[in-house]
Amino acid sequence: MTTPRLRSDIVARALLRQCGQDGRSAMLLKRGDADAGGILVVLLGREDKAVVLSQTRTAAGDAAWLKSSGDTPLSAEKTQTYLDRQLRYDPDLWVLEVEAPDFRPPFEATLL
Repeated sequence: MTTPRLRSDIVARALLRQCGQDGRSAMLLKRGDADAGGILVVLLGREDKAVVLSQTRTAAGDAAWLKSSGDTPLSAEKTQTYLDRQLRYDPDLWVLEVEAPDFRPPFEATLL
């Protein structure tokens, strides 16, 4: 059975709140469609490197996250280029940025 889908604005606010609970910096970079916009999370590591996560679903239909920018952290310039390309393709995306020195999401996440 699949988990119910929440509105994107609720998920984005919950993610920001979860990230901020342990004192990490977390901010909203771009507000997307409140009802059904996809969410990208930029995990900002040390030395201006980042990994971008995007929402996806498992084969069973459960919520999960995918390292959409790849396993290798990107430079700040390449991260911005990646985000710009994704936003051109889907302007309804939400973009969150989270401090994550180890490139692990500071929220509950199933990574694929």
